[in-house]
Amino acid sequence: AKTINEEMKIAAVKALAALAKETVPEKVNLAYKSKNLVFGREYIIPKPLDPRLITTVAPAVAKAAMDSGIARKPITDWEAYHVELMKRMGLHNELVNDIRNKAKQEPKRVVFGNANNYKMLKAAQSAANQGLAVPILLGNEEEIKKIASENNLDLGNIPIVDHLCPSQEENRKRYAQRMFEKRQRKGLTLGESVDRLYDQHYFGVMMVETGDADAFLSGFSTKYSDTIRPALQICGTNNSLHHIAGMYILITKKGPFFFADTTVNLQPEEQTLVDTTLLTAREVSKFGIEPVIAMVSYSNFGSAKEGSPVRVREAVKMLHKNYPDLIVDGEMQANFALNKEIRQKLFPFSKLGDRDVNTLIFPNLSSGNIAYKMMQEIGGAEVIGPILMGLKKPVQVLQLESSVPEIINMVCICVVDAQAAGDEIIKL
Repeated sequence: AKTINEEMKIAAVKALAALAKETVPEKVNLAYKSKNLVFGREYIIPKPLDPRLITTVAPAVAKAAMDSGIARKPITDWEAYHVELMKRMGLHNELVNDIRNKAKQEPKRVVFGNANNYKMLKAAQSAANQGLAVPILLGNEEEIKKIASENNLDLGNIPIVDHLCPSQEENRKRYAQRMFEKRQRKGLTLGESVDRLYDQHYFGVMMVETGDADAFLSGFSTKYSDTIRPALQICGTNNSLHHIAGMYILITKKGPFFFADTTVNLQPEEQTLVDTTLLTAREVSKFGIEPVIAMVSYSNFGSAKEGSPVRVREAVKMLHKNYPDLIVDGEMQANFALNKEIRQKLFPFSKLGDRDVNTLIFPNLSSGNIAYKMMQEIGGAEVIGPILMGLKKPVQVLQLESSVPEIINMVCICVVDAQAAGDEIIKL
């Protein structure tokens, strides 16, 4: 617009007023050292550091300029305009945006384990408000409501399921019978099945197994294995390999990278490395990205004759023989994996060619786990995960003490998993 008229000013004021009444993002609370900002005497207009300002006020003003006839360049694609504004602020990430948009298309019922925690409740509130998921809170109702009240959280109509409450007795019996039927030939009695349903992880997984929910997310304040074990025992795997693995997505300035295995297999043998590679390739493809995979180690193409490089080398041979269309090679050091110029110069025979690697398969759990955490802390990468791969039902586990944005990202992963979930066995 050539000038600013009254209509544009009024539009800006109304946009600010409406934004002030919405749920405040956790990054704003952290920036202003507040537990949970809510509209009231202490908070009547959005804070200057609120990242939503540009995508709320600017479109409102632009629309007012168009409606009042003074706009020089009318906007026809508002979604593209929104993305452009996010890019200007350095806030746009295409992959994260795609995952969230996909979740919004068909929100699913996600059970929040460890729900008696402020961050979990804040994430549930945000997910519900943004239309990303239909949260179900699992935990003590009185305690959850107390935490919400103390932190000015409006949980609205989000249901709370107290797995220890007498009102859940019928569900416990129903779940126990189902669990007994699945595990009776693996040494589990009906009585033991009933006892296990007093553990919220077994209860939450059974909610998904029986169709009372679509996905289960836990692990905020519990051990990783406490969630994986019930999921494996009850749901099983969704692939012909009967194998699971863990993957992290790392969002960097060079784009997204996918690291595996970072959470499950300690010292994988050749076949396990093959299985992990296949599961990871399938998971990466779900995000609309062609996996270009480097299997990394401390040696390059046979330069070491013992230790983990040998297992990696044998796994690559198996992949090349049985899955010739998969873009994968190794074993190679990380710098050659990530720098295609020096890789092509020294190893022109590599199947990776001039492609940019986006997926790294590590020789053991230690190296994978260390690598992603160093990228997060030193490299400043945004991390999404751990993403469990290979389970038959959508069950995911959080990092201990995850931030609210990290929890919301994992909620979206749960929803996307649930959208694609099926009982068929995937041939790998």
